[in-house]
Amino acid sequence: MANRDIIAIGTSAGGVDALQFLAARLPPDLPASILITIHLAKEFRSVLDDLLSRAGPLPASFATDGEPLRKGHIYIAPPDRHLLVENDRFLLGAGPRENNARPAIDPMLRSVALCCGPRAVGVVLTGTLGDGASGLWAIEKCGGFSVVQNPADAAFPDMPENALRIMRPDHVVRLKDLAPLLESLAHQPAGEPVEAPKQIRFEVEIAKAGHSNMDEMDRFGRRSVLACPDCHGVMWEIDEGDLVRYRCHVGHTYTAELMDVAVDENLRRALASAVRALEEKVALARKLRKQAIDSGHIHVQDTWGERVREYQRELDVVRDAMLRMEAIAAKAAKAAE
Repeated sequence: MANRDIIAIGTSAGGVDALQFLAARLPPDLPASILITIHLAKEFRSVLDDLLSRAGPLPASFATDGEPLRKGHIYIAPPDRHLLVENDRFLLGAGPRENNARPAIDPMLRSVALCCGPRAVGVVLTGTLGDGASGLWAIEKCGGFSVVQNPADAAFPDMPENALRIMRPDHVVRLKDLAPLLESLAHQPAGEPVEAPKQIRFEVEIAKAGHSNMDEMDRFGRRSVLACPDCHGVMWEIDEGDLVRYRCHVGHTYTAELMDVAVDENLRRALASAVRALEEKVALARKLRKQAIDSGHIHVQDTWGERVREYQRELDVVRDAMLRMEAIAAKAAKAAE
């Protein structure tokens, strides 16, 4: 019987320091493959592989498409690709962003759950918002083990807290205790295989290449009244225990918390566009009024004067809405500190 030899770790803010701390404490003969997804910008080359290789005894590298998994090695999701596993080989997915990120943590964890079932250990470390909670849910549904960093020990506690809010993981540990726990789990025999829910299979396929359709989405979720922040299509509401997620038929996915952030951001962009357009209308109306005055067209100048006042009133309303929105956001941020 195989051991728990696939360890998938997800992290974001504060993750580089946490991963270096962990890498320094892993044993050189760890009988497991370590998979890591941390949110990386595609515009800049990452040196995380060098940092982790220097930090501890295990070599680290960015995963390549089709590469077989090797024990005693750390693999990192490359920028702009989801890190997926199929038949103990890596498959780099070009599917849509999840939680506004690619690579994203949830696709990796779902893929490992589907591929490896009870051999899998899913880990969520420090980070903001809610990426990783859905993936851990998938790990448990497929018979794997789940581990969450103690929020009190995390540099950014949101991700661990969101995972704990929707599930009871097998272990909640401080970072200093994680390496010995993972070593212990890697030596334990895996349990019996568990049939993966069809929803997990469906979402892994989306992460591979982004293929989805409305009929399939109707099987796994309920059509919501919300539009996708990315493509503006219909979004489906998906329940996973106490976790609520939103996915459009293109494949873009958001947790409820991130959906709230994305909607706010879209609203800010819309209000900013409205302010810009109204400022241009005011400026143009003033210019046309001046031309009418210079030409002696009294009736026309009165018409454009009224339009200047009308556009200015509209501009003041939108500006006031923007200021109120920023004040509410600032108050909420201060309350969260």
